[in-house]
Order: sequence, then C-alpha cells, then structure tokens
Amino acid sequence: MIRVVVVRDEGYFGVPVRAFLETEPDMHYVDTLPIGADLAQRAAQLWPAVVVIDTQYMVSQILPIADELHTAIPSCSMLLLCDPSKRGMLPPRRWNGGLNFLVKDSSPAMLADAVRRLARGERVVSPMLQAASLNTDRGLSTRELEVLGLAAEGESVKEIAGRLYLSGGTVRNYLSAIISKTGARNRLDAIRIARKEGWLR
Repeated sequence: MIRVVVVRDEGYFGVPVRAFLETEPDMHYVDTLPIGADLAQRAAQLWPAVVVIDTQYMVSQILPIADELHTAIPSCSMLLLCDPSKRGMLPPRRWNGGLNFLVKDSSPAMLADAVRRLARGERVVSPMLQAASLNTDRGLSTRELEVLGLAAEGESVKEIAGRLYLSGGTVRNYLSAIISKTGARNRLDAIRIARKEGWLR
C-alpha cells in the first residue's frame, strides 16, 4: 500500500485529495497535516511514501518546507498541486530538488497516476505547468509544449492522446507543427532542441 499524507494550509479546503485517493485499492490515506513549525517532525512519524501538498502559498514559500520534509523523510516523494493561472505557483525553471508538480484541477485518475509514479521513484512535472513556466521564442503554444513534454517522457501518440484527452490525429498534428516550428528533422530532434533551449527538463 502507498501511504499518502496530505499537507495544506490550516483552514484551506482545496482539492479533495482524501476523497480521490481513498477509492484506490493500492493507496492508504494516512492523515492531513497543517503547514506549521513542526510539520516535518509530525510527517516523519507517519512514514508516508508520498506527501501531497495542497496550498495557497507560492512555490518559493513551499521550497524550504519541502527541503525540511526531505531532510526528515529522505525516502518520501513530494507532490505540489499548482494553479497554472498564478505565476507564483509555477515550477521554477532551474529547480533540481525533490519536489514534483501537478495541476490542481487534475482528475482523480491523474492524481492517482502521479502518486503511483512517485512511489516507483519517478519524477512528475505536469507538462501544462512546465509549459506555462517557460517563455519560449519559438512560438510553441502551451498545448504543443504539453505534447512535446509527454513525447520526451517516451509516451506514444496513443498514450499522449489518452493523457490529454485528444484524438491520435490531433496529437500527430501537434507533433507536425512542433517539428515545423522548431526546424527539427523529426520528433526526437525536436525534443533535443527543446531540451537544449531549456524548454523541457
């Protein structure tokens, strides 16, 4: 069972993470803890595999909290739920820490998938958040960067279509547009260019 602890501002009700995860047979919701001075110590006593942080704080305010949690529970993965419409809640471009990022209004299935990936030791950064945090000069749209980000993770056209609720033809059209806009030879070359330019992690 994947032990999950939720962390949020005291009095903030946000995303119903508990309701989303309690229906998953391989997950165990442990508790919800308020952000406070003794958070890391209290969380460590619960031995979570994943901590989901749902807050109204800016990412810059959460980073030191994430560092404290990581120090107290080195084996634990942390997932911050972010609002892409708020600039201060976007992933920093040069963040190499253990914090992972998912859009606040992700579906229950996407949240559960992210928790499972983190429990397996994978990294999670929502392509939408990654795209919104980057200012490119190639004219790629947010959706194109989402598609390219998933392609860079090794997802097939069918898998990308399923993740983004698009048709396979639409995904192929996005990939063709990306290749054209970046001047790439093919999909792999577009990914290489995007990584070189710092558009993708």
